[in-house]
Amino acid sequence: MTDDVRSSQRKSHFDLPAYLAERQAQVEIALDHSLPVIYPEKIYEAMRYSLMAGGKRLRPILCLATCELTGGTVDTALPTACALEMIHTMSLIHDDLPAMDNDDYRRGKLTNHKVFGDDVAILAGDGLLAYAFEHVAMETKDVAPENLLKVVAMLGRAVGAAGLVGGQVVDLDCEGKSDVSLETLNFIHNHKTSALLEASVLSGAVLAGAPEDDLQRLSRYAKNIGLAFQIVDDILDITSTQEELGKTAGKDLKAKKATYPSIWGLEESRCQAKKLVDGAKAELSIFEEKAAPLIALAEFIVARTH
Repeated sequence: MTDDVRSSQRKSHFDLPAYLAERQAQVEIALDHSLPVIYPEKIYEAMRYSLMAGGKRLRPILCLATCELTGGTVDTALPTACALEMIHTMSLIHDDLPAMDNDDYRRGKLTNHKVFGDDVAILAGDGLLAYAFEHVAMETKDVAPENLLKVVAMLGRAVGAAGLVGGQVVDLDCEGKSDVSLETLNFIHNHKTSALLEASVLSGAVLAGAPEDDLQRLSRYAKNIGLAFQIVDDILDITSTQEELGKTAGKDLKAKKATYPSIWGLEESRCQAKKLVDGAKAELSIFEEKAAPLIALAEFIVARTH
């Protein structure tokens, strides 16, 4: 059990470590089964190299948690949960490329392009992105067609120019600039980080047929934890080691990127992250005890050390 999970557990009666262990195991098994190695083996091996490299599996777990919260089942949400991790893994493979953030390590292992080359890494990301949508469409069972269509559209928007891609473009444009405003920084991370986290939260609820009021509450929860997640990421880039992070530490400073600590300082950044998480938890009060997993996950986001 890691220190950040213990810290989160102390703040809640909910057994977060046990919950994470159970859900991570379910996600790992489903991911492993989702992508066998066939011809041409090289591309499938490259896709699996990054997909099965571990990680918190936060996005799929959020999807499973909201599906259960709103009356659905883990089995209903697992294909979408896997797709979310495929999309997230694609973004990491591409983000690490020399033309983007240029990193040699991810989750404690050499990045995809360092093992397979830039060309295959690009194709591995493309393959995972395309397969994510196929997997949702083909493997989701017992969901109303209109809800499944909503989920597919939601994933597309989250990863496209209106979401992750748009945020990444602005992020790259702002590298090395000393006058990046808080408004621009919020735009970057509301798109680059929060959009996929919001899709993770909302997709589970949509699959379960949740009413619009619940979707609105969960959307506000997700936006808050998404921004808090990025603020903590920025803090950890300064305060943690490469061994703790599983990726290169201090790279934001080297790239002269605008970050929340560069605007607010470390202490104020921590305060802002806590405010966002408190706001996220307040959105779940109507669900009472059923929201315990989502509340504990929100607390985990600010308590984590990697």
